Amino acid sequence: MKRLLISVCLFILYAPLNARETSDTLVVAYAPAPPFIVQEDGLLEGINIWLWNRVAQDLDLEYQLVQMPFSGMLDSLRSGRIDVCINPLTISGSRSKEMEFTHSFFASHSTIAVAQESSMQKIKLFFSSFFHVNFLRGFLLLLVILLFFGSLTWFFERKANPEHFRQGHKGIWDGLWWSMVTLSTVGYGDKAPKTRMGKIAAIGLMLSGLLFVSGLTASIASSLTVNQLNNESSDFNAFKERKVGTVQSSEASDFLRTHFFKKVTEYPSVPPGLNDLKKRKIDAFIYDEPILQYRIKKDSTLTDLEVLPIKFDVQFYAFGIKKDNVELEQMISQRILEIMETQEWQVVLSEFGLSEL
Repeated sequence: MKRLLISVCLFILYAPLNARETSDTLVVAYAPAPPFIVQEDGLLEGINIWLWNRVAQDLDLEYQLVQMPFSGMLDSLRSGRIDVCINPLTISGSRSKEMEFTHSFFASHSTIAVAQESSMQKIKLFFSSFFHVNFLRGFLLLLVILLFFGSLTWFFERKANPEHFRQGHKGIWDGLWWSMVTLSTVGYGDKAPKTRMGKIAAIGLMLSGLLFVSGLTASIASSLTVNQLNNESSDFNAFKERKVGTVQSSEASDFLRTHFFKKVTEYPSVPPGLNDLKKRKIDAFIYDEPILQYRIKKDSTLTDLEVLPIKFDVQFYAFGIKKDNVELEQMISQRILEIMETQEWQVVLSEFGLSEL
């Protein structure tokens, strides 16, 4: 009986300590996001992995790493099922209401990745301008002008100048041929009006034709320029009417929604979005610049993709902490600040091809 009583007392004494020891093990979640979190052959590396390991070691934190999809990881952090998210989370007002953020350790921008145009596609784009509705309308109107003045000149010349303008339907062709040669300034000289009215008709063709051809030429040049600008846009607003992709639940997704992008496809991560871009299922992929640059540079299957020199939506990266765990957030933030002041931090950034903004 005495032994049983002692055992019960010992259990009551040490049970809270065991519970506390279990609760002190932090659940730390991550999702691959190179170059910040790189997962290859079962190994984890990257800027954030290095930074978290350094922080945890210096603060003597016990933790358990758990891999999650990005969207599910944010939901788990909001609900308190995990303690820390070590992905490069963008600090935002809406997120700050649902989680704590450490001090920012890196700043970047959003950017746009597109598929490069092949030589054949550029040639196709050039010739497609000539089949634009406005160009075809202008060409048809030019044909009407040539036929009108050619027929009018034939009418005045058919009797006085039958050698150049024959009778019947052949004479209509003679008038059309003369008007085309005259307007194009080829000047064969095989046909020419001799009568006063024929020459007046020729003057009308020259004046009206030259003015119209100048306008038509300007229209073609404008069409080619517009197509080129649409193909090589230098402003993210040019993509508002196109099919674009981004990562689900990301800051880039919120940005596109608030800036009225109409055709947005969301992906669970970056790789499937870039694969769809390669297959031209979408016109562009919009996300964080360092992640897109790293993916395209490292993946040999994505060599036909490029990142445009467009930067917008400045983002400050930080670790996410479970809401109201202010003490943990302050401890980690202080250590992050101290690490960022070391030369070692700059070396780690340079190893992954990054530098401070």
